[in-house]
Formats: sequence, structure tokens, C-alpha cells
Amino acid sequence: MPAFQPAPSTAETLKEEQLKAALWHSIGQTVDAVSLASDLNAAPRFIGALSELCWAQIVTAAQDVEAFAKHAGRSTVRLEDVLLLARRNEGLEEVLKDEAERVQGSTAK
Repeated sequence: MPAFQPAPSTAETLKEEQLKAALWHSIGQTVDAVSLASDLNAAPRFIGALSELCWAQIVTAAQDVEAFAKHAGRSTVRLEDVLLLARRNEGLEEVLKDEAERVQGSTAK
């Protein structure tokens, strides 16, 4: 059973709604581009449903990496927490490791 979480403040709710809107917009643009390239049509309800599915996955991933950090005795999420999240998806894990190396290499310069 999840731990009790207080109701979000108005500012938190507003930020969440802004993030959801940005996600919906980005997914809408991607679906439109793919639809045009494939000569298909996607209904707005599909874009909305896909956006909600992605949001739910983002929330779950965020909760998981926070739990990994907490289990390790930290209050800050680190790279190893994100990699632990991707441990069962070899392709994703490889992409994340490559990107981490690229970012770390560019900040070391």
C-alpha cells in the first residue's frame, strides 16, 4: 500500500497540468508527423489516450527511481537509480549508458 501523500498544492497542480499539456503537445506533433509520413490519420482521442499512458509511465518511473535512491539511503536520485530502472530493458539501458557517457564527457571539457 502506498504511503500517505498530502494533497498537492495549487502550484504543484498547476505545474503538473503544464507538464501534461507539454507532453500532450509533443506527442501530438510526433503522431501527426508519423501519420503524415504513413498516410494515416490519428484521432484526437488516440493522442489523448497515448498521452495519459505516457504520463502514467512517467509517474511510475519517477516513483521507482525515488524508491531506489531512498533504499540506498539517499534523498537525491542518481544515475545508478535510473540505470537500475532500465535493467530489464537492455536496449534502453545501453542508450541511457551511452547518453550518460556523452553528457559526462561534454561536462568534463
